[in-house]
Amino acid sequence: MTTFLIVLAVTLVVTLVVAFLLRRRLLLTGLGAVTMWLRPAGSSRWSVGVAWYGGDALLWYRGLSLSVRPQQRLCRSEVRIESRRGAGRDDVALPDDVVVLSCATGSGRKELAMELSTVTGFLSWVESAPPGR
Repeated sequence: MTTFLIVLAVTLVVTLVVAFLLRRRLLLTGLGAVTMWLRPAGSSRWSVGVAWYGGDALLWYRGLSLSVRPQQRLCRSEVRIESRRGAGRDDVALPDDVVVLSCATGSGRKELAMELSTVTGFLSWVESAPPGR
């Protein structure tokens, strides 16, 4: 009986690891998929995830999750870039070479951190919203 429980536990752990790796692989293979850190206003904690931007929305999926639904959805017409800075001393969870964008969104202020090459594409996407939005 004990051997059965150990085999069952190991099988469950292996299944979860495989599911996590497959989810991450599928998220990163899509067009417009980038690694992005997100921090809501008032929080001191950064969360790493995968963001897909295209069409009129940015969908952000938490990196350490098995959920297939995005945790954040930012509409392009509601995103306003307020400031831009490099990672500071307080941003210990971030790599040194990322750019932090402070944004006003329809759901409140957020900070997004991403690599410089990603910032260029993201800002182009935000600025290319159709007129009148």
